[in-house]
Amino acid sequence: MTQPKQPIIANIARLYQHMDANGLDAVAVRTGVNFTYLAGMALTGTLARHLDVANTVRGFMLIWPRKGEPIIVLDSFAEKVVARDSWVEKLVVYKAYVESLYTRAAQVIDDIGLSRARVGFEQDGLSAKHWAEIQGVLPQLTMVDCSRLMDEVRWIKTPREIALQETLADLLDDVYLEVFPTIRPGDTERVVHARLCESCLRHGFGWVHGILNSSTNLVMYGGESDVAFQKGDFVRNDYVAYKQGYAGHQSRIAILGQPNAEQQRGYDLTLDIHRRTMDFCRAGVTAGEIYAFVQAAFKKHHIDYTASLVGHGMGPWFHQQEPVLRQGSDIVIEESMILAVEPQRLHWHIQDLVVIEQGKPRNLSDKFSTDKPFVIG
Repeated sequence: MTQPKQPIIANIARLYQHMDANGLDAVAVRTGVNFTYLAGMALTGTLARHLDVANTVRGFMLIWPRKGEPIIVLDSFAEKVVARDSWVEKLVVYKAYVESLYTRAAQVIDDIGLSRARVGFEQDGLSAKHWAEIQGVLPQLTMVDCSRLMDEVRWIKTPREIALQETLADLLDDVYLEVFPTIRPGDTERVVHARLCESCLRHGFGWVHGILNSSTNLVMYGGESDVAFQKGDFVRNDYVAYKQGYAGHQSRIAILGQPNAEQQRGYDLTLDIHRRTMDFCRAGVTAGEIYAFVQAAFKKHHIDYTASLVGHGMGPWFHQQEPVLRQGSDIVIEESMILAVEPQRLHWHIQDLVVIEQGKPRNLSDKFSTDKPFVIG
């Protein structure tokens, strides 16, 4: 591969190791997480939706051979932005609505001499129809699933990825520190959410999603409503703000007015288990053991922990990636993984990003102090 026009932050050495171990001559990916990871850029707006919709007729595919230059197959609407932002320099343009992306991608695979090779495709992101279409064009091609392979490549971060993740965590904390003090009794969830999104964009994020609710609103993940904050309410938040394809992703506990004794006890318990969980995230333990640790910690306080996860890996395009810290998972935690740690319940939700290092993990999201609840007013 020739020297790219900008530094590659993806773990290409690990990609090649996994390709060699699985006997792959190339990978051909179309999902948002893997396309963004290997392209080194994030598509926006309508173009971004085409990465997420499996049956779109305006999709994209990135072909990364073990030997030779990577190639992006794309439609003309995306050509200029990809040429500007991606480290991949070879682009093949197909005519959307006239040609099929998948037939064109198969022709590219043939053009680079891999029509009889062993190539990895994402079985969890490529439709059965499109899989069959590629196989029909290249009947002697050996198509194998590379979804788990790509998960394993992405979950070990390079130094550049870790540095970017830390920068974005600081940036999101800057947004929280700017917006939280502006919340007043009577402000609705919708209004405060709008302030947060505006602040994210002004701070340089490309796009943002997440939740912001009052602790009196018992419908979580139902969107921001016209419920108004009142004195004594907690501000539950869980934002994901993206820049360069990666995300800042933290949750902080804020309250309108000083907490009463019961609220302070709830915060202290949440913080104690949160920090002990962070410390438990060491190389060699499994994701399932981290989940069990949290369950046991809450059980000592007569609380049944029922959430489906206590955290997850981070990565490009979509924040919730393997290893998901869930019950029974046998994925072993390794050095250079980045984990979002969030043993949460109801509105008691603190979330930090840690990188696994030798010994104790390092908190990448320490700009916002969580020693005590953030008091508004």
